Amino acid sequence: MSQKQSQWAALIRTEDWLAVWLGLLIIALVIGGLTIKIPRFKWATDGEFKTRSIQALSSLEVIAKTAGEKGESALQNQAVALKGVIEKGDRKAVSDAAKKFQESAKATKDPSLKKKASAIGKEVGDSASNIVGNVFSSENVMRAVYLGLGMLVLSAIALALMSVNPFSFAIGFPMVFFLALLSLFLAGNQTVNYYGLEYVLWCLVIGLFISNIIGLPKWLEPAVRTEFYIKTGLVILGANILFGEILEAGSLGMIQGVLVVTVIWYSTYWICKKLKLDDEFAALLSSAVSICGVSAAIATSGAIKGDPKKLSYTTSLVLICAVPMLVLQPLISKWFGIPDEVAGAWLGGTLDTSGSVVAAGALVSDTAMKVGVIVKMSQNVLIGFAAFILAVVWTYKKAEEVPGGEKPGLMEIWIRFPKFVLGFMGVSLLFSFVLSPAVVGATKSMLGGIRTMWFALAFTSIGLETNFREISTMGGGRPALGFLAGQGLNIIWTLILAYLIFGGYLFPVPKF
Repeated sequence: MSQKQSQWAALIRTEDWLAVWLGLLIIALVIGGLTIKIPRFKWATDGEFKTRSIQALSSLEVIAKTAGEKGESALQNQAVALKGVIEKGDRKAVSDAAKKFQESAKATKDPSLKKKASAIGKEVGDSASNIVGNVFSSENVMRAVYLGLGMLVLSAIALALMSVNPFSFAIGFPMVFFLALLSLFLAGNQTVNYYGLEYVLWCLVIGLFISNIIGLPKWLEPAVRTEFYIKTGLVILGANILFGEILEAGSLGMIQGVLVVTVIWYSTYWICKKLKLDDEFAALLSSAVSICGVSAAIATSGAIKGDPKKLSYTTSLVLICAVPMLVLQPLISKWFGIPDEVAGAWLGGTLDTSGSVVAAGALVSDTAMKVGVIVKMSQNVLIGFAAFILAVVWTYKKAEEVPGGEKPGLMEIWIRFPKFVLGFMGVSLLFSFVLSPAVVGATKSMLGGIRTMWFALAFTSIGLETNFREISTMGGGRPALGFLAGQGLNIIWTLILAYLIFGGYLFPVPKF
């Protein structure tokens, strides 16, 4: 077969291309009107609900008082009514009252009051309605079944084109899917979610337990397809990386994002190389520290065709460090009287997940939370650029290693280039600049849920195929040292930038 013919065959025979086609097919079906109902995983115990409700009482008192002063009698009455229902402790009644309160909030004319009331109403309503029984309801279970069947069929077809036995895959897939669902359920708990213990951690823990304590059964091995799941999920991830959101939010977040990513990535990479880590490990750790944690590590691993074990190690470090940072950084901001805008920019540039940024920012102030989210969004957008640049550099680097010592040609580079990166970037550009805001808004949540499911399968697979002793002793502690050194530098550098950019030194303090 000629090289030209082999390249045409690669379009329907290689994992990279098939991940692109599968991701694009799913996106096309959703845009075309196919409704995929994503299973619900959020739940709170009665004790958690009671605690959150009590915390909300003081906020409702303030809202009722402010609403009365501003002539918003409807909102005032609903705030008093919701407060009274909360004191009785009936979750169903609280859920209903919270909905009425939110309806009144929408009709409120004062923008600040409207926003605060809407946020409190949603939070209380979610806590009241997220009953564990809803997760196990017949409707929700069937959502999971239909989603699993769809992913099974599409994956089996793609794998068959890669000459993988689809029947062997189909036997093991339900178990991998079930373990992924279990991880999402554990991560859906209100308290667990608050502390940033994401589904990724549970996927790894459950997978590692089975592979290292029980032992991975032979019949399950064909369904453990880490790379395939990751690449498909990354293509779909492009739909949630929207450049327009950053342009609307302002340029200051992007300025900080670029300076953080550039300086911290190269600094961490330099530190890792000084610690004698290989290029692959150094790139994974650098991306995780500088861009946005787990998502950046996933994208980087795919772009450089990284070792799943190193990806697992890196994500574990991210998740372990996330909890103390989530708790300590807001406290430090208050102790040292850091301005809210600066504190938010600091949190958004250092914490590795959007959820942790929102939680930590809320502990400081609404302004800190808003600024933090803007900065985090800015850094998230850079995932695509970083993955593309790394893919090009790594492809060229590997092509140069071809025996013979000749400079690699464009065809050699193209053959080695990870094609799913093109799908990821293409989808991001499509959703940012081509599709209407209405279409993007209508599909964003659905595609986000589907993407999460692919990533859950990927990290469950990583755990299932990883030897814990091997990963815990990997690099003799040097990767962890490199990560911590990079994260320490990130905390200091980002705080300096936050003061310069959001503290009024280089630009006027922005209004939020």
